[in-house]
Amino acid sequence: MGALDSWTRGSHTHDGVTHDTYRKGSGPGVIVIHEIPGMTPPVIRFAEDVVAAGFTVVMPRLFGEPEVGINPASLAKAFKTVCVSKEFVTLHAGQTAPIADWLRSLARELHDELGGPGVGALGMCMTGGFALGMMVDPSVAAPVLCQPSAPFAVTPALGRDLGLSPADLATVKQRAANGCPVLGTRYTGDPAIGKRFDVLTKELGENFIKVEFPGMKHATVTLHRQQKAVDAILEFFETQLKR
Repeated sequence: MGALDSWTRGSHTHDGVTHDTYRKGSGPGVIVIHEIPGMTPPVIRFAEDVVAAGFTVVMPRLFGEPEVGINPASLAKAFKTVCVSKEFVTLHAGQTAPIADWLRSLARELHDELGGPGVGALGMCMTGGFALGMMVDPSVAAPVLCQPSAPFAVTPALGRDLGLSPADLATVKQRAANGCPVLGTRYTGDPAIGKRFDVLTKELGENFIKVEFPGMKHATVTLHRQQKAVDAILEFFETQLKR
């Protein structure tokens, strides 16, 4: 039996772009966006934890083959896809990835269906910052950034960039100031994150909630899973989405 056999497969289309989706659970909506190289077994395991906590989880498949593990071939294929696709921004500062618009549409659709104060949005690794881009839409009430790593921190400037246009950053700051906090998880020695947590703290102040761990590992809720991070995320969703 495959890890996704109990999930309902569907799709979402916005502005002519279609991606597969996988859905499971009941309760407020949470969109879980997979990391590189794709919807791996550890990503699915985390999503199952969110389902078990009483949420409707939708996982969009943006790249990679579902249920394939992390290996050199899957990593190489994923990096090739994201580096050439126009949907993603990996090496440019001051831009919001075009995929954010598609993800906002998915969030609006889920919120319209389920109601409540909004939906949760969680990205990880390269997709970690996508939840910030989604937060521009008021349908997103609980944005979570797990080790946000794009644009790739190959220069100091890129390592400080939040993957947002100036206009979107202004909206994110306003929403945070108006009571929509942002949760972030990371290992403090992770070089892929650059200085983004420092920038988020400067821009959002106390509305940026940090859950941090010592060391140079990377994937806080998947390959290098920390149960404290998982618990903090579930509590955040509970507080923000079940009001």
